[in-house]
Amino acid sequence: MPVNVLFAAHKSRWAQYEAPLRTALDDIGIDYALATECPPEDVDYIVYAPNSHVQDFTPYTRLKAVLNLWAGVEDAVGNPTLTVPYARMVDEEGLTQGMVEWVTGHTLRHHLGMDAHIVNPNHVWNADAPPVSADRPVGILGLGELGSACGQALRRLGFPVTGWARSPKSVDGIPCETGQDGLERVLRQSQILILLLPSTQATENTLNADTLAMLPKGAFIINPGRGPLIDDDALLAALDSGHIAHATLDVFRQEPLPKDHPYWSHPKVTVTPHIASETRPPSAARAIAENIRRGEAGEPFLYLVDRDAGY
Repeated sequence: MPVNVLFAAHKSRWAQYEAPLRTALDDIGIDYALATECPPEDVDYIVYAPNSHVQDFTPYTRLKAVLNLWAGVEDAVGNPTLTVPYARMVDEEGLTQGMVEWVTGHTLRHHLGMDAHIVNPNHVWNADAPPVSADRPVGILGLGELGSACGQALRRLGFPVTGWARSPKSVDGIPCETGQDGLERVLRQSQILILLLPSTQATENTLNADTLAMLPKGAFIINPGRGPLIDDDALLAALDSGHIAHATLDVFRQEPLPKDHPYWSHPKVTVTPHIASETRPPSAARAIAENIRRGEAGEPFLYLVDRDAGY
């Protein structure tokens, strides 16, 4: 009997993923059926986008695992009907590399002061050179797969990188803080701060009026993580006061960002449309197929969500 894999996501995703998934499943050598429709009682695995039509998992009585298409799981992890193993997407070839490139690019942009040279309508000749990377401390809040990879890339460029996570972490070459005291230590030394925490009740408004004030005057903020990590009003106030030099934001509480949101017109804010990182179908399909192979072989699934932590 074939392994029944249900693809539960938007039609446009099916067009992108059908062929790569079939190739990846063929490569692991199992007898399978892959479709966008299947009697719930026959489904073994769901390849899942949290905004799909599947919200009640109760009818899926044979279900072995739900395999997320996205890195973010906050929209589904609290679903009381989702009781089987739930794996987040970790796509090192696509999602991780894309995030490293985006974060590194914007870190270097702010470190080098590139905006002043790209937009210089008054033709000001300012020969002040930026500091070298060793003199620009970087902080990363969130040391999961993405945060650790970004920290390692920046460390290789010579930036002193310090990380913070809600639970103790060990990342080669990067001091890792935890707890409220550790958060304060990271903030007070970070001239560039990168947010890559998950979105949970515990992480909402991690950057607020009090924590923004801990950052050095003139610090830069880069947020490719989640919109709710930042208190928007507090950030706008810190930008207006000059305490924060600039914020580059890729994620927002409401997406698309409303056209009348003050971030669009603020001279110290760069808005990018949630493009910092995207899964690439061929490599994401291989990650999904590997978890299906593991499930069929009785091996532990990779990248399971911790329901208590929410990510």
